[in-house]
Amino acid sequence: MAAPYGRPAGGAGQDETRKERVDRELMELLNELRVALPGVQFLFAFLLIVPFQGVTGDVGEFQRDVYFVALLSAAVATALLIAPAAQHRVLFRQADKEALLRRSNRTAFAGLVVLALAISSALLLVVDMVFSRTQAWVTAGAVAALLAWWWVLLPLSQRWRDDRREE
Repeated sequence: MAAPYGRPAGGAGQDETRKERVDRELMELLNELRVALPGVQFLFAFLLIVPFQGVTGDVGEFQRDVYFVALLSAAVATALLIAPAAQHRVLFRQADKEALLRRSNRTAFAGLVVLALAISSALLLVVDMVFSRTQAWVTAGAVAALLAWWWVLLPLSQRWRDDRREE
């Protein structure tokens, strides 16, 4: 049987010291962020150039509001997902990696939640402009639900099951 996520399987890692575990987990987190960052940065860059494409005069108040939410959430997601690496650099050799790891984990999770909002908002905007408002809400809602399921609910469900097994 496979070990729960984040726990060594079959005795692996039992000789790992607390410092080695924190170092490994911090590097794992920073490597995971390398996957998310290009996507959020690409989305943010795309949203930054939209007003310069000459279509802003054709958008309504709803679309401007959705664009603002998408742009702002992409900016915040970018900041939150870069924060762990920036803090790691600033706090280099300060001997408090465990606090950095806990804070970075929370920051990265918040960044992914805000990224889901950015993705859903951008999708709402584009589908509303190209198709219809109803289709936009249905599509953005479905994608938001999918992201919530895959990124938050499914892992939390797994964590809950693993914690119950340990009791």
